[in-house]
Amino acid sequence: MQECADAVRAAARAAGHTEREVHFVERKFDWPSFESALASRSLFADRRLVELRLSTPKAADAGADVLGRYAARPPDDTVLLAIAPKLDRRVLQSPWVSAFARAGEVVEVRPVEAPALRAWIEARMRRAGLRPDRDAARLLADRVEGNLLAAHQEIEKLRLLWQDGDVDEDAVREVVADSARYDVFKLADAAVGGDLPRALRILAGLRAEGLQVPAILWAVARELRAVARVRWLVDHGHSPQAAMAKAGVWRGRTALVSHAIARHDGRRLRALCRTAAEVDRIAKGSQRGDAWQGMTALVAGLAGGRRSA
Repeated sequence: MQECADAVRAAARAAGHTEREVHFVERKFDWPSFESALASRSLFADRRLVELRLSTPKAADAGADVLGRYAARPPDDTVLLAIAPKLDRRVLQSPWVSAFARAGEVVEVRPVEAPALRAWIEARMRRAGLRPDRDAARLLADRVEGNLLAAHQEIEKLRLLWQDGDVDEDAVREVVADSARYDVFKLADAAVGGDLPRALRILAGLRAEGLQVPAILWAVARELRAVARVRWLVDHGHSPQAAMAKAGVWRGRTALVSHAIARHDGRRLRALCRTAAEVDRIAKGSQRGDAWQGMTALVAGLAGGRRSA
């Protein structure tokens, strides 16, 4: 998102928009004054760039009419750059966003998820003049997963230190810090999807960051229950697609759940649910045991298993 905004700023400057205004939209933002400012002529330059930074996806609701009117008749001397967190489907389909799409451009910046991260990093390294081997790109992806700013910074560091451009795994190991950022949802996805090494790596990262077992267990157990529900429905005559629809599985998660029900039968999933309940009791102090050991066993059990023929 930062790089997209920088590209717009550079293009605006090249087109003569030398004045820049920045407005932060928070509670009680003065939309009428902002509309008046948009309509007024620049005092210091012939052209200007106006940046509107939305604090939340819904921050523009109060100013939707203002933004819609601007996009319907944008002045020639002003470029409006609106920067927002992830917009949900309702906001993306709102009239003001549609007006922006007609008058200019709406760019959605999507996360680079783990399966695509290595190729993304390799492409960025080559763009920086580096020639990484496959292991170098893989190790760098492992060390910066979930932290694209760190990825950019580490690539810049490698570019400065390896002038000849050739980068191997040893070079990455020597130079690059472990800057990965994980969350419980990525852990649940890795476990349900059957990526055992990544699931255990994320679990270790969350533990190192000080996250407690109950918070991790909540996300993993929620996905485990969904998979078990789908497996039960399939075992009782539903097609996988119908079972996932009945269990409320989001369309974007059907591939992950399909992998899970192909690896695990109902008996195995019920055993994992019992393990999750046991970890919960241990974490709450009502049963003796090592909660982290149980959590590791649960994650490994969910991520493991054999795909059925």
